[in-house]
This record gives sequence, structure tokens and C-alpha cells, in this order.
Amino acid sequence: MKRIALVGDYNEHVTAHRAIPIALKMAVDKLRAEISWEWIHSRSIGPESVDTLDPFSGVWCVPGSPYENMRGVLDAIRFARESKRPFLGTCGGFQHAMIEYAQNVWGIDAAHAETDPNASNLVIAPLMCALVEVKGALHFTPQSHLAKIYGSATATEEYHCSFGLNPEYANRLQSGPLKIAARDDEGAVRAIELDGHPFFVGTLFQPERTALRDQLPPLVRAFVAAIASL
Repeated sequence: MKRIALVGDYNEHVTAHRAIPIALKMAVDKLRAEISWEWIHSRSIGPESVDTLDPFSGVWCVPGSPYENMRGVLDAIRFARESKRPFLGTCGGFQHAMIEYAQNVWGIDAAHAETDPNASNLVIAPLMCALVEVKGALHFTPQSHLAKIYGSATATEEYHCSFGLNPEYANRLQSGPLKIAARDDEGAVRAIELDGHPFFVGTLFQPERTALRDQLPPLVRAFVAAIASL
């Protein structure tokens, strides 16, 4: 049976953490896939993350930052990116996917304002308006993988975050394999995807939350389908 690593620090009080297993079960049942999942605490991921994550077929970097072991989370994301394991990062997962890519591909000493607010290269910065327990419109990049997953040019999703991509770095996503997959009404980046990878998607929003209303999130279904097809 294939397994998904849910990388983060599980907390039963986090809404997304309660939603994720429900969303995965809905997707697995819908696809009749033999896939299980396991929570992997950031503390358990050391320098040799391959030892911890190699048995897993996919990685979901879950919300709930700041993580107890940020470096372990970044190592897990890099492992998924370089080993071509299907990867999904939601909320904090999106933020740290951006930091990992900036550090290891762009060559920037990238930092997160939540954990290092005085750093000079804040790839993840405070949002002008916090998106805590709010819904917002999304506009998908035409022909993007995300647009195909949703089967629509637009959607509305839920957020619980106060940090996002620093607009100063958005232009770097105009070319190159890591690209913008969705923006909000004001044009701010709300999702990314990586060309040349079987499945690598990061969203600032939390699509898993719709499972709490008995709705199968299209993105979670696509993530599970990518793992099932391996």
C-alpha cells in the first residue's frame, strides 16, 4: 500500500488538521485507491530526511506554522521536489515551499517573517490584510494544472493565515519552472505549481476545509490520483 507523509506538527485544535484525514479518505474512497497516510512531526525529520520519507509515495506539508523544526520541513519539501514525489503544500506548506525553492534554486538566503522578522530576504512577509477565517476569490492561470484540476477559471476558497509571498519576489515566478497558478482579486499570488514535476502544488488557501462540509476537495482528489498513478 502506498503512503502519504503529512509533514507538520499535528494539533487537534487546528481546523485544517481535522479536515485533512477526512479529505484524504473521501479521495481514496472515490478513486478506490490503496493509499494510507501518516502524520510526520517536524521534530522527527533530521538532516537525512530521505531516511524518514523514502518509504512514502507523496508528501503533504500541512498548515500549522511556525513548525517546531523548520529545517526539517524544508528538507522534506526539497526531498519531494528532487525525488519527484507528488507534493501538496497548503497554507504554511505553500509558504515553506516558496522558502525552500528560493534557498535551493534561486540561491537566496530566504527567510519567513513569522520566525525571522528582521531578516533582509523576507520571501514570506506579513499580508497587508490578514486572511484569518475568511473566504476569497481565486483566478487560475489559464492552462495551469490547477485550472484543469478545478475545471474552472475561478473558485472561492478558505484561508487561515497572516503571511504570504512577498510581492517583491512575485516577478521571479513569471518565468522558470516554478510558476503562479492562482491569484486573488487584487493580483496577489495565492498558488504555485512546478513544471516538469509529476505533481507539485502549493496553495496559501486551505482546500481541505471543504471536506468538513462533506465536499471532496478537487485538489486533494488530484493529489491522491497522482500518487495512485505511480
